[in-house]
Amino acid sequence: MYRLLIINPGSTSTKIGVYEDEKEVFEKTLRHSAEEIGKYETIFDQLAFRKGVILDALKEANIEVSSLNAIVGRGGLLKPIVSGTYAVNDAMLEDLKVGVQGQHASNLGGIIANEIAKEIKVPAFIVDPVVVDELDDIARVSGMPDVPRKSIFHALNQKAVAKRYAKENGKKYEELNLIVAHMGGGTSVGAHTNGRVVEVNNTLDGDGPFSPERSGGVPAGDLVRLCFSGKYTLEEVMKKINGKGGVVAYLNTLDFKGVVDKALEGDKECKLIYEAFTYQVAKEIGKCAAALSGKVDAILLTGGIAYNEHVCKAIGDRVKFIAPVVQYGGEDELLALTQGGLRVLNGEEKAKEYK
Repeated sequence: MYRLLIINPGSTSTKIGVYEDEKEVFEKTLRHSAEEIGKYETIFDQLAFRKGVILDALKEANIEVSSLNAIVGRGGLLKPIVSGTYAVNDAMLEDLKVGVQGQHASNLGGIIANEIAKEIKVPAFIVDPVVVDELDDIARVSGMPDVPRKSIFHALNQKAVAKRYAKENGKKYEELNLIVAHMGGGTSVGAHTNGRVVEVNNTLDGDGPFSPERSGGVPAGDLVRLCFSGKYTLEEVMKKINGKGGVVAYLNTLDFKGVVDKALEGDKECKLIYEAFTYQVAKEIGKCAAALSGKVDAILLTGGIAYNEHVCKAIGDRVKFIAPVVQYGGEDELLALTQGGLRVLNGEEKAKEYK
C-alpha cells in the first residue's frame, strides 16, 4: 500500500488529500482570504505561506508527513508536454517559478510537492497539467502563421474520465475514439484517439464555447477593433476573455445552475444564455467528431456543470446522433492526481522527464 499527499492549489484555496492507494483517508479545502493572498507580489512568493498551511492541516489531522510515500502536485503552466506523470526536476521547478507560459496558482503544485518530498526523501510528481499538447500538426494551423493554435485545456480531468470510461467498458483508453467535454468555469472539448488528444480548444485564451467566466471564441475583427478603440487596457481586454467573459458578462453571475433554474422558470434572458451555452458545446463536439472522421465510440460530459441533468440532456439531444452520450458530473482532480502517481509507483508507467 502506498500513502500519497495530493496538492491542488487554486487562486483562493488549496485542496489537499491523503490517499492510501486509491482510498481517500483525508481531504480538506484550505481557503485563503483576499487579504492573505494580497500580501504577496507574485504567485511564487506564496510558497512558504501555502506550504505552512498544508503542514498545519496535516498536523491537525494527526497525519505524520514521514508516513508518506510520494507527493503529487497539480501541474502548472509549463512548456507544452505530452500526457503523463512527470517527476519534478530542476528544469520544471525553474519554469514553474518564472511562469514560462503564465502565472497561475497551479504553478505552486509541483513546487510545494517538491519542498515537502525532499525533506522526507520521497518522490514528487505532477500529472497531466493544462499544457498537455498532443495536437496533430494539422490542428495547429490557424490561418495566421504568427498565431498558431495552442493546446491548453482540462487535461487532468479529461484524461481521467476517458480512462474511467474505458475501464468501465472493459476497453483500453488507447483503443477508443472519445470526445470529452469538460464544463466548469472554463469549457474544453477534446477529441481523444490512440491515447492522444489530437484536437481541443484553448480554453484559457478565448477559443471554443463560452462558459461561466470565459468568453470563448469571439468575432476576431470586432475584437481587434475593440482592442484599438482606446477604451480598454490590455489587462482589461484579457479579463473580458478570461475572468469577466461568458455568462458573467451577460448575467452578472457565475452561478450557472441558478441561470438554468431561472431559464426553466421562464426568464427569457437566462433561457437565451443557457441555450446558447449548450448550443456552443454541441457545436464544439461536432467539430471534434469531424476531426475523428465521425468514428466516435462515446461522448463524455464532465466537469461541475455536468451534474446538471437539463444541461446534459440539451447537449445530448443535439449530438446523440454521433455517438452515445455518458454523463460524469464533477472533476475529481485529487483522485486523478493520485491515480497518476500510483501508476508510476506500481510500475504501470515510467515517470516522464521534463526538459
